[in-house]
Amino acid sequence: MIAELGHYALVLAFMVSLVQSSVPLIGAQRGDAVMMDLARPASIAMFLLVGTSFGALTYSYVVSDFSVINVAQNSHTDKPMLYKISGVWGNHEGSLLLWITILVTYSVAVAFFGRNLPPALRARTLAVQGMITGGFLLFILLTSNPFLRLDPAPIDGNGLNPLLQDPGLAFHPPMLYLGYVGFSMAFSFAVAALIEGKVDAAWARWVRPWTLLAWTFLTLGIALGSWWAYYELGWGGWWYWDPVENASFMPWLAGTALLHSAVVVEKRDALKSWTILLAILTFGLSLLGTFLVRSGIITSVHAFASDPTRGMFILLLMGVSLGGALLLYALRAPDLKGGGLFAPISREGSLLLNNLLMATATATVLLGTLYPVFADALNLGKVTVGPPFFNAVFVPLMIPLVIAMGFGPMLSWKRGDLAGALSRLKAAAGAALLAFGLAWVLAGGALDDVLAAFGFGLAVWLLVATLVELAERVKLFKAPLAESGRRFARLPRAAFGMTLAHLGMAFIVAGVTAASAYKQESVQVMVAGQTITVAGYEFTFQGAERVEGPNYSAVKGHFGVTKDGEPIAQLDPEKREYTSPPMPTTEAAIHTNGWADLYAVVGDPNEDGPGFVTRIYFEPLVPFLWYGSGLMALGGFVSLTDRRHRVGAPTRRKVAAATAGAKPASA
Repeated sequence: MIAELGHYALVLAFMVSLVQSSVPLIGAQRGDAVMMDLARPASIAMFLLVGTSFGALTYSYVVSDFSVINVAQNSHTDKPMLYKISGVWGNHEGSLLLWITILVTYSVAVAFFGRNLPPALRARTLAVQGMITGGFLLFILLTSNPFLRLDPAPIDGNGLNPLLQDPGLAFHPPMLYLGYVGFSMAFSFAVAALIEGKVDAAWARWVRPWTLLAWTFLTLGIALGSWWAYYELGWGGWWYWDPVENASFMPWLAGTALLHSAVVVEKRDALKSWTILLAILTFGLSLLGTFLVRSGIITSVHAFASDPTRGMFILLLMGVSLGGALLLYALRAPDLKGGGLFAPISREGSLLLNNLLMATATATVLLGTLYPVFADALNLGKVTVGPPFFNAVFVPLMIPLVIAMGFGPMLSWKRGDLAGALSRLKAAAGAALLAFGLAWVLAGGALDDVLAAFGFGLAVWLLVATLVELAERVKLFKAPLAESGRRFARLPRAAFGMTLAHLGMAFIVAGVTAASAYKQESVQVMVAGQTITVAGYEFTFQGAERVEGPNYSAVKGHFGVTKDGEPIAQLDPEKREYTSPPMPTTEAAIHTNGWADLYAVVGDPNEDGPGFVTRIYFEPLVPFLWYGSGLMALGGFVSLTDRRHRVGAPTRRKVAAATAGAKPASA
């Protein structure tokens, strides 16, 4: 009965989406306040209905109702409760329902927190959001019903994919979807603005918080996925340019460009047409990611489904939504006037450079991801585009971007003084040269070490330049310390958010450089008592034993790690064999000191004699990747608390003036 209730709620939600996507739109065109106001209760109704459906599916997992096919295929009685719940979105149907749940959550958030939006813009935005929701509801009802019954019901289910039975993967999809789906709000605002024919600074202020929220969650989602791949797959890497990894990275790149271009629209009333296009394409890339994961055209550990019928439906949904938005853009964009002019050397110019580099990087990743698909479809043979291509093309684009991130915030709006900005960044340039020289000398001074040393110099440049920019804002060492403290306390939170995000990028550049250039690994067969040395650390294999887990059996290896005779760590990796469903997994053992990781993996027994296959890695500065990602996400959340990002919130000054000018009720 619970499953039928969940299915019925989805049907009702689809009917409500038809109302939400049409009546407010007609009302906005006619100027009918009653019809426009229907968007809010419709959003609330859809949120309640879809929430009921998601709750029904979650309940079915919690109680192990194996009469529901989805539960029987993706859960098991013996699973821990965390993985029973995460099993809800550990499959195509459940993850699609999670997508829709987040979609209606964003809609109802706009309905509640966007009360001060112009009524027509709010009605049109929620109507477009209703159209998107209706399309996905139709998709799940026609091709991916999560509430289908199974008769007779099995005693136990098949169990969740063992790779997904991990805390990192329990939270990774919700974070990722909060990012993916969040960009639908920027899309809806963009389409509503095109219908209305008006894009101005106020529109940019309204769209920025939703874009920033989506970008922050997507940053966390990508970081969680990378962290999971690093410690769960046992290959010692954190990024492989997998097509599904790229599918999440592309909207992040486009969303980053969108955030910066929206600043130009808000501050200078420029780049309006470009910002609208970015909003459309960013969500289009989110839809593309959904297509890649669910269509079966690629093979990946991250893929959810391999049903071409579902892929065609998503392709049709992409064609209607993205094609319709681009057609509207082609018709209306010429009417969007450019606004204020600016010199190439200016804050606007630096943000435009950011956009050009981000857009080019996105196009590069898109080409490398889709080219093998097109080559296969056109019978051009099997083509593999892997890390060598992406590293060779993507990295050079990031170098000028990171350099520009250092001096861009030092430039003035409209017309900047590049010489003045660079003079204030002498400390950053000096620190970068010093870091380059030290890294090169310490690495041995060989020609091959120049690029790695340059990467460290780049990271230090951005780190120090970001701190210098913050010091300039508060006039540190140029005014009394008390005044600098007051200026620091009065800084907008968005300024702190930018500082944190840029510092995070500096950490990531350092982590990527070290992990790429100085990682050391050793793969061999080891017997008990054997010792190998990696990066100055002695790893002694103490043997392996068979252990039993709650739903798996494992070979557990033991390594003692010492350096110069001093004990450092005890590493106990496992090679597991799950029974429900049958699948081997690798559980790496990692010891970190905050600067570098010692990473050990035990594999299969040696077929030609005693011992086990082992892999040992020294991972320098890999923790900086997680520090950097965390700082970037923290910067996003801090920026969201800025008063200027609260849609429609009046300033204190205006509130005070209105209060002072109001007459007493008794007058």
